[in-house]
Amino acid sequence: MKSLLFADKVRAVVHAIPKGKTMTYGDVAAKAGHPGAARAVGGIMKLNYDPTIPCHRVIKRDGTVGEYNRGGPDIKRTLLKKEGAIL
Repeated sequence: MKSLLFADKVRAVVHAIPKGKTMTYGDVAAKAGHPGAARAVGGIMKLNYDPTIPCHRVIKRDGTVGEYNRGGPDIKRTLLKKEGAIL
């Protein structure tokens, strides 16, 4: 069986984040098998335009939303509020 690339693992982890929940970039990296690769997760999410991968659910360690490649942080915040993930 073919081994998954780190980017594929990251996308799989993010795909599994349920509506109304978030994970930090570091949490995603750790769950994908590479603790300490939070910046790499950010790079992968920056290039994600697959609507089935809810990259807006990945936030910074300090609880701020961070950037969003589909409209910026204000859109990301609005989506998270709509889902009940943040107040």
